[in-house]
Formats: sequence, structure tokens, C-alpha cells
Amino acid sequence: MLARLVRELPTGAMTYEPKWDGFRCLAFVDPDADGIDLRSRHDRPLARYFPELVEAFGEIAAGRRAPDGPRHGSSFVVDGEIVLEGTGVAAGDAFATLMSRLHPAATRVERLRLETPARYVAFDLLADAATDLRDQPFLERRSALTDVIPAGTGIISVTPSTRDPDAARRWMDKPAPGIDGVVAKPDDLTYQPGRRSMIKVKRLRTADCVVAGVRVIDGRGVTSLLLGLYDESGALRHVGSVTQLRAADRMAFVGDLAPLAIPLEEHPWRNGFTIGASPLGRLPGSAARWTPEMELDWLPVRPERVVEVGFDQVDGDRFRHPAKFVRWRPDRTAASCTIDQLMPVMSER
Repeated sequence: MLARLVRELPTGAMTYEPKWDGFRCLAFVDPDADGIDLRSRHDRPLARYFPELVEAFGEIAAGRRAPDGPRHGSSFVVDGEIVLEGTGVAAGDAFATLMSRLHPAATRVERLRLETPARYVAFDLLADAATDLRDQPFLERRSALTDVIPAGTGIISVTPSTRDPDAARRWMDKPAPGIDGVVAKPDDLTYQPGRRSMIKVKRLRTADCVVAGVRVIDGRGVTSLLLGLYDESGALRHVGSVTQLRAADRMAFVGDLAPLAIPLEEHPWRNGFTIGASPLGRLPGSAARWTPEMELDWLPVRPERVVEVGFDQVDGDRFRHPAKFVRWRPDRTAASCTIDQLMPVMSER
């Protein structure tokens, strides 16, 4: 079951939970049959990459047995999120570090489980032994979940929840590491696979960025803005792009930005704007990697125009997803657009 995005917290007969920034994962626990299978939302097997979670689920299943036989039936299916354990990873790099756990070499998997251990946050129960709970209201599933996953289990835990909208807003306004919003679930919500029946609430943060380049397609106008922010050394760092522009804006921006076009050798990115190393590889919001050896697929512009953009998440020092155009900022100078605008976001995560 998925969630649709809104910007304001809904109210009513519902439960609020933190929105975790990790890997969505269904855990199928059946030690008497297929063992323990962890699956991503796209049905990718994850168990081999997170052996510590497999072991922990096995312990929970074993604890559901009485010495003389099954107490409840040891099998169950939960929905939840794999997140990093502890705070040893630099803020803003947690998701990329979690991605690095997906390594094909068994020896590397064993090393990474010790260096960057993961934990599992459960937030729904789909089945308990032979009982299919998907048609039950969420409140009943939540109650059953807390029976299946004992408190103080360790790296497998039940997500916190509240029915107080003010408490939920605090998760958004001052998020703890690994939390990037709130999920709202109506009391009578059944589990609906593949449907966006839950509600996720995320604040849209903004930053004032320098437009340092554009991509233009004949007949379509400007299709993307390449964004930069100045770091403490005075270098203009490529932090992402705006790719979704209205058709009218695409054509208008051609006239607005064409007078700022300059030769590449006069541009701060004449030596390239390769993004930093990341286990994620090329990110959707990174616009591109470019080095002088590559064919130029963007138009350099004099870094003078400032645009306010909206964004949700940051990985390292760049937007994880393409940013949203908000408005031009003629009142801001390019030099005032510094990368520390992203720092509060990175420290929060």
C-alpha cells in the first residue's frame, strides 16, 4: 500500500506515524516453510543484504512458540521500513549509505552489517499465522502488530504513533534523524496493495539558487535549469536541477536567459561539474555529470540570475530529486546563494 503526498496535515479519526527515510520492506516470516524473506516494494529480494534483520525476525518467530509447541503460530507478514541503526553516519548521507548495503559480495555484506548496521521499523501487520488481516481496519491491525512485535525487541521495533495532530506536526517541524515527514492513516483504512490510500505529509523546503546553465530543445524551449550554490571556498557547486517547467515558462525563459549565454571557457564549470561520489550513482536531481571530455549538452549562462526552488530531500550536498521552480528572486545576488542553505536540512536528517 502506498501513500499520496499532501503538504498540510489532515485531521480526523486517524493515527499519525513518522515517515521513515529508508527502504520499504515486506517481511514474510515463516520458519516452518520458506524461512524469512524480505522484499522491496518492487519485489526485489533483500534478505541476503541484511542478515542481521533475518536473524532478529527469526528470534521473534522463535519467541512466539511455547516450549511444547506453537503458541500463536510463528508465521506472520509485516510491512515496514529498513533504516540505519544508530547515528554514526553523517547527516544527509544516511540513504546513500543504506544503498551501499546492497552489495553482491558476501564478504562485503558481512563487513557492512558490522560497519553500518540496519534496523527494521514495522508499521503494519498483513497476516498473523493463517489469518489474513488486510481487510481489517487499521486500528485492529495496529493493535495486532504490537502483539506480534514485542516492545524492546531491539533492531526490530514498531513505529511510534500518535493521535495528536500537534505531536505529529513536531515530527515535521523538527524531524529526528531518519524521519522526513508524517504518514496519516484513517482508523477504518484497510490494507490496499498498490493503491495510494495512506496520506504522507512532507514540508516543501526552499532554497535560493544560482542558475548556472540551461538545457534547450528546439521547439520546446528551456527544459531544465542547472542550479548552483557557492561553498565556503567561493566555488560554485552544482546541487541539482529544475526539470518540470510549464510550457509557457519554457518559452519565456529562452528570452530571459539567452542574453546571459557565455562561452564555456568563461564559466565556473569549464572544468566540469561532476558530483561527489555516492553509492547511489547518478541521482535524478543531479542533472548530469559533465567533464570537458564529454560532449556539452547544456548551455552555460553567466551565473547572475537567482531562482527560488522547492525541494524535499538532500543527499550529501545536492537535491535527491529535481527541484520545483517557485519564482525568480531579482532581490537576491548570486553571491548570497550559499550552500549553507542546505545545512540545516542535512543536520536534521
